[in-house]
Amino acid sequence: MLKSVRSLWVRFWFSAQMAWHGILSNPLRSALTILGVTIGVASVISLMGIGEGARQAVVSQFKSLGANVIVVKAEDPSAEFEPDFAGQLEEMVPQMQQVTPVAYGEVPVRWRRERGLAQLVGVNNKFPEIRDHELVSGHFFTSLHIEQRSPVVVLGYNVASGLMGGRSPVGQTLTLDGRTFRIIGVLAPKGPNQAEGIDDKFVIPYTTALQLAKKKTVAEIWGKAESALDADLATVQLGRIISRELGMDPKAPVPSTGGDESPSPEMPGPIAPSPPKEDKKALQSGKDLVTITNLNQLVQEADKANRVMTLLLGGIAAVSLLVGGLGIMNIMLVAVTERTKEIGVRRALGAKQGDLITQFMLEALYLSAIGAIAGVAAGIWGTSLFAQYGFETVVSIQAIQIAGSVALATGLLFGVYPAISASSVPPVEALRR
Repeated sequence: MLKSVRSLWVRFWFSAQMAWHGILSNPLRSALTILGVTIGVASVISLMGIGEGARQAVVSQFKSLGANVIVVKAEDPSAEFEPDFAGQLEEMVPQMQQVTPVAYGEVPVRWRRERGLAQLVGVNNKFPEIRDHELVSGHFFTSLHIEQRSPVVVLGYNVASGLMGGRSPVGQTLTLDGRTFRIIGVLAPKGPNQAEGIDDKFVIPYTTALQLAKKKTVAEIWGKAESALDADLATVQLGRIISRELGMDPKAPVPSTGGDESPSPEMPGPIAPSPPKEDKKALQSGKDLVTITNLNQLVQEADKANRVMTLLLGGIAAVSLLVGGLGIMNIMLVAVTERTKEIGVRRALGAKQGDLITQFMLEALYLSAIGAIAGVAAGIWGTSLFAQYGFETVVSIQAIQIAGSVALATGLLFGVYPAISASSVPPVEALRR
């Protein structure tokens, strides 16, 4: 038993040496074959790295807005909401634990001798919980600030860093639209292009924001649910409520206003519906007056879409691997033709058909393995090169594993036929050639 194992090992070792010698005997041809595999592997890793980086960037942007957040947005000025409507929605939809009206604006800002324009976000005191946004300094404004329209402001991280050169500006004052505001807090950084650029904005009470904008309505309402399931349920209920408010669904349930009647299970809180909007131009043009967006669904849809894009990019790049495999088959067939005499001599000296198959299969494996290793290195370098030019990239371990495995499998697959062709040549015929 031991003798037979040793004999097999000697045969294998000799075939491996012959395979390596066969590659080195024609270095230029071998190098070009390896280059084909290298380009294929590098293409797969680089393109899948770009696709995965784009996927993670998009998903990160949505997640930075907070978990289980629902956005109710008026797409037309005629459908904007009274600020009190946010509180009514919180009572009517039990799955929504925190709700805030949202007002936007842009006003002149003055800090000491510096001038500029401030991007305002007006919210209530529940903003940090809704957006999962902590503070690094100071505190957020309270419900009392909301009621009194207090001139207080919480700064985005980049704004705060620019004012005091990295020191906390809490307690300082600045001027917004000619009115003096006291800085009471600084939000934690979210990062570039995250959370709708909150790092560069000024957060103030929505009542104060509406006062500065000389408006009485808001275009958005944000709500937060405890879980993803609650967010889905809240989205459905909000759709019915908004449809009723706009007069688009007359059959939608109306909450009971009588003293003894129990409230509807779908709309448990009382509300005084506003009159249906008379302006139906937006509806006639095919545009929704109000959109209700569950950010969890956006994250899932963006993740799915970008995964498909990543797979498509990887599939396109995998064509290069197929070309590299054909190159391996080509060089192996040429090698069989050129080395027919060598094959005949080996068969005449006692080499078995399995020894020749092993030799030529190992040659194909060597070429694909060297190409795979070089391709992984080139792919990682290519991914970092794309990152330097502003692309969102990720070195995907999964892409490396897939590309390397496919390269090795392709080399072996395309080396089977040449190996069988070499082993099937009769010794007498081989020596005669």
